[in-house]
Amino acid sequence: MSLTGWIIFFLIIQVVHFLGTWKLYQKAGRKSWEALIPIYNGIVLMQIINRPKWYVLLLFVPVVNLLMFPVVWVETIRSFGKNKTGHTWLVLLTLGLYIYYLNYVEADKLTYIEDRSLKPANGIADFVSSIVFAVIVATVIHTYFIQPFVIPTGSLEKTLLVGDFLLVSKVNYGARAPMTAVALPMVHDTIPLIPTSYDGLPSYINRYKSYLKKPQIPYFRLPGFDEVKKNDIVVFNWPTDTVRFFFNDRTAMNIRKPIDKKSNYVKRCVGVAGDSIEVRNGDVYINGELLKLSDRAKPLFLNNIKLKEGNSLEVLAKYGVEQRDLFGYTYVIKSSFWDDSAVRTYFANPQNQVNLIEQQRDSLNVYASGYINNPDLMQRLGIQIDGVQANITMQQEVQLKSESNIASVERVKRPEGTGIFPQTEPTWSESNWGPIYIPKAGDVLELNKETLPFYRDIIREYENNDFKVIGDEILINNQSVTSYQVKQDYYWMMGDNRNFSEDSRYWGYVPADHVVGKPVFIWFSYDSINGKVRWDRVFTTVGGDGEPKSYLRWFLFVLGGYFLVDYFLKRRKKKANS
Repeated sequence: MSLTGWIIFFLIIQVVHFLGTWKLYQKAGRKSWEALIPIYNGIVLMQIINRPKWYVLLLFVPVVNLLMFPVVWVETIRSFGKNKTGHTWLVLLTLGLYIYYLNYVEADKLTYIEDRSLKPANGIADFVSSIVFAVIVATVIHTYFIQPFVIPTGSLEKTLLVGDFLLVSKVNYGARAPMTAVALPMVHDTIPLIPTSYDGLPSYINRYKSYLKKPQIPYFRLPGFDEVKKNDIVVFNWPTDTVRFFFNDRTAMNIRKPIDKKSNYVKRCVGVAGDSIEVRNGDVYINGELLKLSDRAKPLFLNNIKLKEGNSLEVLAKYGVEQRDLFGYTYVIKSSFWDDSAVRTYFANPQNQVNLIEQQRDSLNVYASGYINNPDLMQRLGIQIDGVQANITMQQEVQLKSESNIASVERVKRPEGTGIFPQTEPTWSESNWGPIYIPKAGDVLELNKETLPFYRDIIREYENNDFKVIGDEILINNQSVTSYQVKQDYYWMMGDNRNFSEDSRYWGYVPADHVVGKPVFIWFSYDSINGKVRWDRVFTTVGGDGEPKSYLRWFLFVLGGYFLVDYFLKRRKKKANS
């Protein structure tokens, strides 16, 4: 819905409100015309129902207002003596239209209760009131201030780990107002625990969506005190999200999700609007210069590491390479053993925990990839580990290259193909691509057959234009064009775990209106593989210089001090009263 449409809708609501309440305003000692003036009528109504005037603001907060309107309906009828449970259900089930009945049929019989008690009539009412209030407060905090997230994948490994529980600030970049007008609070795009009946899908991914696509509220962001910069870790909505349920059912369903209901991603911003980005052998270059990384950024690269003869993997452990960082082995075995039929028969039996594939050989040895989970067999046949694929940081790359027991360290080179954005460059690969220009608001982009693959989604999907190509002619909103002026800034987001991250390399730009917030704090961290809490990461900051430091000790110290002071104050007060 356009801004004009929303203004018309707002005015219609004012008329509906006036027609249904003007007599009730008179009964409460107010003027009937006060029910018609936008915003002012809300302030007067809050005085009538004996609620704070600032409640009016909550009526304009998307999602929150869906909870507030029923609250106001109930409070309105109770202000005129309709306190029974039946009255409450009647006004809720009629979506407030019961108030029309009171206004036109029973207005003369009603009595306005000016100083009515605001205390809930019973325990159930008190419970419901408390839950509604808690949900409203939590929704406001989540939407406009800070929201918890959890890291589900290892795309930012070494910086943010799987199982890190984050607090994401909405105020740094400016809080984005909800764009989906009708949605359930406190959930994202699906309703948990309530399965649907899609055939062939397990119950844990069979979920109803938690929102209605229409109406949509125009994009609006409150002013922030920061802007997205290179090296920032950013939470954003996945621009090309068209799946039913992220992480489980990745089938492209062509589901057109509202922007704020697209799946949440967290990556590092490596390019901002106006930059030209390029990758050479895995390293990011911005405007022709190597990207300078922040202190805490530790990009990981998959490397082929070849050991010198007679050395074991223990040499890797000296530099912090763990078992979970290893992704494959290369073994060397004498060709006389490899070609022996009895040995090959033994290898072929899966119960013997051997799976080797010959890669190459020389006059003496065979070099095979795979695995051997039988140390005794390796010793008997003289099999040695020749090399390994390991996911390591740039610092580890430098250290291992200078290690005398390492023969070579080389980054794995992915094959060339059209898998890299914009999926039209056959000579690009995960390790080498670009340059790609990142558009900024106000840019005038030249449009032709070469540039269209880069900018098509910007024009059609992200900036909502009607876009067609007929022969050599480009039509935008049914007008023939050769250029296009960009309406918003764009960013380039990548994971630090370069060989195991789905990011802008595959789906391109991230629009500014998709930015959600900035992770600022890790309040908890749990290692599900080892089943333990990572205490050194609890209460650590996400950004900043140097290694992360935990503030848990200081938090516990302050918390303990608070309870201690509170205990002594209560004790002193008790003595004073006795």
